[in-house]
Amino acid sequence: MDVQRLAAFTRDDQGGNPAGVVICDVLPEADDMQRLAAEVGYSETVFAAPTAKGYRVRYFAPEAEVPFCGHATIALGAALAQRGESGPITLELNGGTAIVEGFRTARGLSAALQSAPTRNQPAPPELLDRSLDLFALSQADLDDRFPPAIIEAGARHLLLAIRDRQRLAAMKYDLPAGAKLMRDWRLTTISLIQAESPSRYHARNPFAAGGVYEDPATGAAAAALVAYLRDLGIAGADSIEVVQGDDMGVPCLLHADAPTEAGGSARVHGTVRVLAG
Repeated sequence: MDVQRLAAFTRDDQGGNPAGVVICDVLPEADDMQRLAAEVGYSETVFAAPTAKGYRVRYFAPEAEVPFCGHATIALGAALAQRGESGPITLELNGGTAIVEGFRTARGLSAALQSAPTRNQPAPPELLDRSLDLFALSQADLDDRFPPAIIEAGARHLLLAIRDRQRLAAMKYDLPAGAKLMRDWRLTTISLIQAESPSRYHARNPFAAGGVYEDPATGAAAAALVAYLRDLGIAGADSIEVVQGDDMGVPCLLHADAPTEAGGSARVHGTVRVLAG
């Protein structure tokens, strides 16, 4: 299997979240995809095979399959654009569909995705308590403008809004404990954010369930976040920037546009660069 390596959601042609991309005639067996994803070692590798309507896709982290991955989808869109397939292209997920559109111009590669339907709900008290303990946070650390919630746009995340940027920068947690918590609650990541303004957010996304301490850019979480902000009625949050990866030394920038109606699809877009093999 030929693995392409691309970094999605770059900033000024730097950083970006690396993803493996495998485009093949028929999807391999799940065990083979899991093994290759572990060998590649990125937070996700996406596997895609053509269908009559687009592509069947599956996403694998080093330790587990995940239902959807935004940055790997953006990387896939760019890889397809390099083949002359610009889109929009329908992607069949394990549950539902998404759409990706890739662009290849003189300025480089970029892509946009339309997420699966979005939804959110208040975080259960037990989950909130366990999560605060995991990160050594208190209720006073949280920004009460953004109530803790489970947010979804193809993958499931717990959202915690932190008042202070430096408190976010100091994030740390125990990886095995984080993995157990996320698996107990079927969370793909925990999304920790800090609002610089109604349209600009700093984010960190622990991804312990996939065997990764932190994801430097999380497109699925950005899609779920902008839909959550729309449902909250946050003025100026219909189109947001998510700044991520700075605290890891991997600068990333994501752009997300809210659904036009509750439960609709969010649009997430960003630039892409090709990595050396």
